[in-house]
Amino acid sequence: MSVTPVQDLRRIAEAVGQLRGQTVQEVEIRSDCRQLRVTLSDGQLLLVSVLLDHETGKPRLDVDLLREAAEEVHRQLEVRFEGGH
Repeated sequence: MSVTPVQDLRRIAEAVGQLRGQTVQEVEIRSDCRQLRVTLSDGQLLLVSVLLDHETGKPRLDVDLLREAAEEVHRQLEVRFEGGH
């Protein structure tokens, strides 16, 4: 049995905790059963994946909550320098 680092468990718990009060719109699973994709009604995606740990060669659980990028437009600050003193 492998031990999952506490930081990983906290990150997973935080991602899953964000689902409270959300409505699930769609659920997909990869054909090899290595990834579950949950689409929420507000456009967020919860990805639950089984990844191979490069150091130990053992599988590990990975959970990410992806949010849509904010569509705010940030204008660039323009500074003009005059030719004189």
